[in-house]
Amino acid sequence: MKKRLLVSENLSKEADSFNVVRQLTVINCIEGDVLFQMTGKLSITADTADNQLEIIVEDENGNYQKHFVGLSDNVTYVVEQLGSKNVSKYKYTLNYNPKMWIPVEFENID
Repeated sequence: MKKRLLVSENLSKEADSFNVVRQLTVINCIEGDVLFQMTGKLSITADTADNQLEIIVEDENGNYQKHFVGLSDNVTYVVEQLGSKNVSKYKYTLNYNPKMWIPVEFENID
């Protein structure tokens, strides 16, 4: 049991230090749709007081960006640890499910 706790703690420290590639998937549980995915070296904290996830990423210039994901009764998330071989610690991707956005029509005005 002690070894498991130590391994878990070490993995968390590595992830929070941007040394582990993770994939965050946010899911609409009612429809079963993926709202979006974010993949990269991410530090993720669940803020239960505000019912949200706080995601921090580091860019190639040593600057940090913080993203928030609101959670609700019908929105949940999964975080997977992925292999980190040959992956830049400064690159991440964010993919939105386009059908989850309200359709917008554009009008050209001359």
